[in-house]
Amino acid sequence: MFLHEIAADEIKHRLSMVNKSFNASVIVTGHGDFWQHILPDAVIVSADEVLKLEPRAHDLIIHAMALHWANDPVGQMIQCLHALKPDGLFMAVMFGGQTLHELRATLAEAEAQVSGGLSPRVAPMSEIRDMGALLQRAGFALPVIDSLPIKTSYKSLTHLMHELRAMGERNALHGRVRHFTRPSLFTAAEALYRRAFAAADSRIEATFELLFLLGWAPDATQPKPLRPGSASARLADALGSLEMPLKD
Repeated sequence: MFLHEIAADEIKHRLSMVNKSFNASVIVTGHGDFWQHILPDAVIVSADEVLKLEPRAHDLIIHAMALHWANDPVGQMIQCLHALKPDGLFMAVMFGGQTLHELRATLAEAEAQVSGGLSPRVAPMSEIRDMGALLQRAGFALPVIDSLPIKTSYKSLTHLMHELRAMGERNALHGRVRHFTRPSLFTAAEALYRRAFAAADSRIEATFELLFLLGWAPDATQPKPLRPGSASARLADALGSLEMPLKD
């Protein structure tokens, strides 16, 4: 669960920078026993398709390492928005698009060599720009999103896949292969992996990317952007630089 530990530390750090206290918090997650210690007074809600949240009942909702599993991530965000009080805070952490890109590439190449086709083996992950757009689409105000890449290494491809299963990140895609995979596929993938993504001490590299999303339930007290063209000061004056007009 080391990735959950990193995610939890980052969430606590971001909460410490918010100048506001929260009295009705919720954590949406599939790992309630782990995440409960982040906010001991928070209510734990299972990350189901329909979230068990009361409308306008909470001032903080943390969606913890589960949004990348959602069939409808926008729907999850909208449900959280409806459950927030005005000016309530939504925070989420999830895996991003660069997660396991090495595994995705080598399994695809190996399967093409061994069987002449491709099967969905690594779930698709959202890119940072996509999740920022989804926050706005869901209706959150003042959206912020950033990423944290994490480089790791493993003894072998088998060790990597065993750890993914242990942390609950198995292949749950509807179109996944339902029969046993031939060992020759993983032998070929191991060779390709070591050739392209070798780490020190005969290990292999693996990348995980954590995306952190933040948005506020709209409220009249929040700052609003000014109308374009309404500025009363020149940027060049503020920067102490010379303004160079462009020719028509």
